Amino acid sequence: MRYQNPVITGFYPDPSVCEANGKYYLVTSSFQYFPGVPLFESDDLINWHQIGHVLTRPAQVQLENVPSSGGVFAPTIRFHNGRFYMVTTNDTTHENFYVWTDDIRGEWSDPITIDQGGIDPSLLFDGDRVYFISNGADDNGVGGVTQCEIDIATGRKLTPSRCIWQGTGGRYLESPHMYHIGNAYYLMAAEGGTEYGHMIVLARGQTPWGPFTNCPYNPILTNRNKAPGIIQGIGHGDLIQARDGSWHLLSLGFRQIHMWMQFHHLGREVFLTPARFEGDGWLSCGRDGTTEEYYEIASDVPQTRKTVYTFENTDWHIDWAGLRRPNWDDYDFSEDHLVLRGGKDTLDDQGSPTFMALRQKAFDMEYTVQVTSLAGSEGGVTVYGTESEHYDLFLRRTETGCQAVLKMNIGGIRHEQAVLPLDGNTAELVIRSTSTEYRFFVRANGEEHFLGTGQSKFLSNEVSTTFTGVMLGLFAQGKGETRFDNLHIHYTF
Repeated sequence: MRYQNPVITGFYPDPSVCEANGKYYLVTSSFQYFPGVPLFESDDLINWHQIGHVLTRPAQVQLENVPSSGGVFAPTIRFHNGRFYMVTTNDTTHENFYVWTDDIRGEWSDPITIDQGGIDPSLLFDGDRVYFISNGADDNGVGGVTQCEIDIATGRKLTPSRCIWQGTGGRYLESPHMYHIGNAYYLMAAEGGTEYGHMIVLARGQTPWGPFTNCPYNPILTNRNKAPGIIQGIGHGDLIQARDGSWHLLSLGFRQIHMWMQFHHLGREVFLTPARFEGDGWLSCGRDGTTEEYYEIASDVPQTRKTVYTFENTDWHIDWAGLRRPNWDDYDFSEDHLVLRGGKDTLDDQGSPTFMALRQKAFDMEYTVQVTSLAGSEGGVTVYGTESEHYDLFLRRTETGCQAVLKMNIGGIRHEQAVLPLDGNTAELVIRSTSTEYRFFVRANGEEHFLGTGQSKFLSNEVSTTFTGVMLGLFAQGKGETRFDNLHIHYTF
């Protein structure tokens, strides 16, 4: 069966995967968004559906006032003796911690902190020992992949933290994972930075402490300089063996908006790459060490993609996310509509505006929702990158009536692009997008009005210098209420 990459589209970076009870489970980074750490399930490594989040209680993670692309970095998920563990970093508080659950669809524990710094933590369960691995400095100040043995019940260190590997010489060593396969310990990591030079490198040793020998074919996977260039940034991978014995890497990557335009705004997505161990024991990945858009896989189940999102076919607790520390008193959730009340923060603030969003899944899209301004508020839709990069189409109530407004925030420069007076306080807001632009329309009184265009590159990671991707948000700000009905997002893949 042929499948298409990415296997999870939209802003879901830094994937980590494990197998348990005949299924596969995957987590990704969430940064400043809450709930944190999206959690997916799959029967075949190709078709993934989100079943929840790991960090669902504010007490589990401090996100208040964290900057864009701060907060929750690079989780790892592992399954051992009937229990799931997720370990991650809050990069803003510089804290590594893990949580656990015995019910993958239930609540996870309160966090257990580990007295080792760095980012991108991972766990290796090896017999009756548990190793904690991160990228940072050890107890002697030596930088690189750092490891200690821990008591998994308490997080207490049982050994000093020691640097065990310093990579192959590429910049920004990160994303270490260790695997005990056969008689060897394989240490995999990323180098080159999570941009166009990203790559996955590999080493192996006879003990979990090394010494480690670099793979002679490093990098084992990278799309740097690969033509025609749409899929780039492949790296930060986790290795999984399928039930049929085959091996695969789940990694992040991104799709730039055009082969001649080095910008990406959907965020870092999840790619699946076949792998195999060669006769010399080293791992060979993809096609000559690169990730392709299409692969054949031994499966009778076709790949499916959800193309339409509505209030009725999404779950507020699973598919949607807020910013930082939402005040849920300002949200009235219903099965077929949403009412939002403006709070103290706006979309331009590094705070917690009244905002709920879905990740944008594809370049080509039509996004429509009926908006009613109930009293004294600004409320509508936003194509949101960060507090300094977003395009907003909303209704504004004034003393003389209601207006539809298109506002652009690019690099913190805020400009009202268009203002359209309305009869009444209800209109349908419409966004149509391609890979390179968003076009904004208002439908009212039987007519459709074009308000303007925003280029996607101004929401890209290359412009904002952040690690997130575009979120399609509903928001309210000011002191009044805004009601949303008839949400319909249709994607063309």
